[in-house]
Amino acid sequence: MNKRAQIEEGFRKYIPHEFVPYLVNLLFSEKVQFKVTRSRKTKLGDYRPPYGQRTSHVITINHDLNPYAFLITTLHEFAHMNTYLKFGNKVKAHGLEWKAEFRSLLIPLLDSSTIPEDIKKALSKSIYNLKASSCTDAHLYRTLKQYNKNAASTVLVEEIAIEQHFILQDKRFERGFKRRSRYLCKDVSTGKMYLINGLAEVEPIKQEE
Repeated sequence: MNKRAQIEEGFRKYIPHEFVPYLVNLLFSEKVQFKVTRSRKTKLGDYRPPYGQRTSHVITINHDLNPYAFLITTLHEFAHMNTYLKFGNKVKAHGLEWKAEFRSLLIPLLDSSTIPEDIKKALSKSIYNLKASSCTDAHLYRTLKQYNKNAASTVLVEEIAIEQHFILQDKRFERGFKRRSRYLCKDVSTGKMYLINGLAEVEPIKQEE
């Protein structure tokens, strides 16, 4: 099995099979190190341009994303690469140039019968008003979340009632009032207050517990 075939086989574990050739072609368009990483709470993926003695681009994607989130996040990072190739560091990370690149990479998803209709509708709604990532586009994020393996056992912080308890990163919190896009929540064990994004996935705890 040659290198391309090995990479295609690897991608099949993470994304809809229809899009494997699409991503592999993007990967082979430049010198890219593509890494599937552990889950990171602060980001779903990451892009790093060549730097110093490293001559390759580096893209990392969290291993635990559902197939559609993995695909969209990967295209997000390839859009960063394409933007860097055209403009270097002279433009904003999520400026108009990046948005144009991301938009063009997403168009094949809208023409696909593999992508669920609710995701296509969410993409169509945001494709001309793209946020920095799927995590900051609330409607798209909620839609993608429905396809997570643990979707039945987790909810978003914004769906938790005031004073209800929930688990996040092995800590027990009590939800407070909303402050813009974040919620003031109390660490039950320490009493310390935290601002938590309303789109954070948490495990709710029943009040009688």
